[in-house]
Amino acid sequence: MSEQKTAVTADVCVMGAGPVGGSLACRLATAGIRTVVVDRAALPPMENPAFDGRAYAISAGSRRLLDESGLWAALPAVPQPIQEIRVTDGKVGRPASRLHLHFDHQELGPDTGPFGWMVEARGLRVALNAHMRTLPALRVMAPAEAAVERRADGVSVHIAGGPDIACRLVIAAEGRNSPLREQAGIPVTRLPYGQTAMVCAISHDHPHHGIALEHFLPAGPFALLPMAPSADALAGGAPNVSAIVWTERHAVAVRMMALDDARFEREIARRLGDYLGAIRVVGRRWSYPLSAMLAHRYVDTRLALAGDAAHGIHPIAGQGLNLGFRDAIVLGDLLIEAAASGQDLGEAALLTRYQRARRPDNMIMLAMTDGLDRLFSTNNPLVRLARDLGIAAVHRAPPLKRLFMRQAMGQ
Repeated sequence: MSEQKTAVTADVCVMGAGPVGGSLACRLATAGIRTVVVDRAALPPMENPAFDGRAYAISAGSRRLLDESGLWAALPAVPQPIQEIRVTDGKVGRPASRLHLHFDHQELGPDTGPFGWMVEARGLRVALNAHMRTLPALRVMAPAEAAVERRADGVSVHIAGGPDIACRLVIAAEGRNSPLREQAGIPVTRLPYGQTAMVCAISHDHPHHGIALEHFLPAGPFALLPMAPSADALAGGAPNVSAIVWTERHAVAVRMMALDDARFEREIARRLGDYLGAIRVVGRRWSYPLSAMLAHRYVDTRLALAGDAAHGIHPIAGQGLNLGFRDAIVLGDLLIEAAASGQDLGEAALLTRYQRARRPDNMIMLAMTDGLDRLFSTNNPLVRLARDLGIAAVHRAPPLKRLFMRQAMGQ
């Protein structure tokens, strides 16, 4: 950093410029709250990125954050709506069970919007990089090393080689290994899964019609998520593109990731079936070891945890990032309300309200996704029969089905 050692006064300092931290910082700044966002890494140079296959499933409830922060309008491409969700059970290389669950957003009413949207990761990064620089109330410091000093009367953030930031609240949005959470001595509970998620994108012959698939297999869930047409996934463009999130045991995932494209595509087809026609892997492949994590508390003296700093869940329901966005929505609402009434943005009572609003919801989602993974990641024939009957029962029970659909929408 080349900034002189001067003092900067702000209301809030957000540590971490990822999707949750960056979006929350934009929303606060849009509301006129003086905000500084600090990240140890330089913002990724995404102005001319290559297609890499990564995408986020943004639920209908989470879109509010991107709308109110100005990021939705700044996205460089139109997101793909998720119109329907199909849940199936089966074994590798065999047709899915005839007992299935199918959600259509129109079942909630003719004016109900889609379950959510698929947004390319690079698109959200482009929007963040561009939009954060346009907000007068937002200052971005990245890359920057920071030391945080929290006191009862305020927070000082010391930027190495740069200014000291005086603020009322610091928000930890630096990810699962949050230094601020560790500094505060907040314990966490971790649940290892022994699974790895493989992530990539495919192009395919037939259109997906906005239908997402969650196919449960003995080793873990296999999900297909519809993406918008891509101008650069293939030379000349790719009209039909979907994201794949494929869970396997660690050892199997290592072998799969080592396959060449042709064999990797065959393994995808064994799990997906042929309803989309011929498929082709486009972009890069990614792999992530899976575990769950929950912080025992979300707040400390003038500190709030948000996103992966507070929790992490199995991707079985595609809700991980959306939980972080819900944190940002609730925390943003509280801070904007407090600022409007002249309250101290870091007072303990306000932070307690945030924790009470978010931690129970996140605990329920962690328990649900953990239970689903343990229920479906088994080949026990009795368990398989019971869950197939359960899937079919939900499909035929409209009130319960609507409850599941609203949960998928983040409502």
